[in-house]
Amino acid sequence: MRRGAMLDLILTNKEELVGNVKLKSSLGCSDHEMVEFKILRRARMMYNKLIALGFRRADFGLFRGLLGRVPWDRAVEEMPKRAG
Repeated sequence: MRRGAMLDLILTNKEELVGNVKLKSSLGCSDHEMVEFKILRRARMMYNKLIALGFRRADFGLFRGLLGRVPWDRAVEEMPKRAG
């Protein structure tokens, strides 16, 4: 945390898929730290009709609004503490 603001996050809907989380040094002149983690799942080959996501059509205002509605202080406090 920097002055009470959380900057570096890993967002997941399945906590058991993320492991070995490590904070590394900052990247260049940024005040963000690199976050290294492992995805705890085997890769499997799947056929997917989706070739590329249309990021230009994304509603980033909606995304920011949804993230802004999350009570991050409470969400982080309720997370189990992990060593690493």
